[in-house]
This record gives sequence, structure tokens and C-alpha cells, in this order.
Amino acid sequence: MSARLRGFAAGDEAAVVELWQRCGLTRPWNDPHKDIERKLRLQADMFLVAEDGGRIVGTVMAGYEGHRGWVNYLAVDPGCRRRGVGRSLMAEAERRLLAAGCPKINLQVRAGNDEALAFYRRLGYATEELVSMGKRLIRDDPSGGPPAAPA
Repeated sequence: MSARLRGFAAGDEAAVVELWQRCGLTRPWNDPHKDIERKLRLQADMFLVAEDGGRIVGTVMAGYEGHRGWVNYLAVDPGCRRRGVGRSLMAEAERRLLAAGCPKINLQVRAGNDEALAFYRRLGYATEELVSMGKRLIRDDPSGGPPAAPA
């Protein structure tokens, strides 16, 4: 991997959001700019980017709340995949979480994203028999959020 890992910097925002859009991570009900703003207020040192030739080619957001760590927004430019960028980002996120005393990491993958599931399995992550639930406290999108689940 020729990409260099570093912490997110204020001037990275536009390139990071564009990368997330290219990778299909954004949704109308999650404003990526607000997500960045929120992350910078809390454990900003766990927001990492991978840079190659002055261009951002990967990101990861990690966090630890005292019980377990979480990984969000792992993204690797489609043209840079299979070069170790994602693996390096995850290794650094795991290293930082472990240094903070984090005993376990959780992450969520959207149903049907088989490529991401295979990637995480190669890193030692396993599917757990859980139901992921959520409740929106702050609406980023006036439409109110994702489409309702079928009854």
C-alpha cells in the first residue's frame, strides 16, 4: 500500500464526502457533513483518512463509548481496492481502540453488501445473531428518515 494514513483535517471534508458518495455510503437521511461535524466534536483522533498522491482514497471513523468500539464510514476508492488500504485503515482503527482499552468492536454492514461482508470476515469479524435497532433523535433530512420497513 502506498497510501499514507493520517488524521482527518478540516480541508478534507469535500473530498471525504465525495468519496463516501462514490462508495455508496451516503443516504438522504444521514447528512455526511453533519456526521463529520459530530465526529470532530467527539474522539476526532479516531477519524482517519488514507491519502495517496495528495488524494484521499480511504476513510474510517472509529469510536469507543466505554463498553465497545464502533467502526463507521470505512470507505476505499473503488479504483484503489485490493491494495491494502482498507486493511491498513482497519488495523489502525483497531490499534487506537485497543489503546483506549476497548475490549470489542462492532460494526454494521447493509444487507446485500456481500463485498464488505467478505472483507470484514477476512479480517476476523464474524456475523453475530443480533437485531440492529435504531431511533433517530436528530433529523438530518426533513423527509424524516429511511423508508419504513414493510409490515
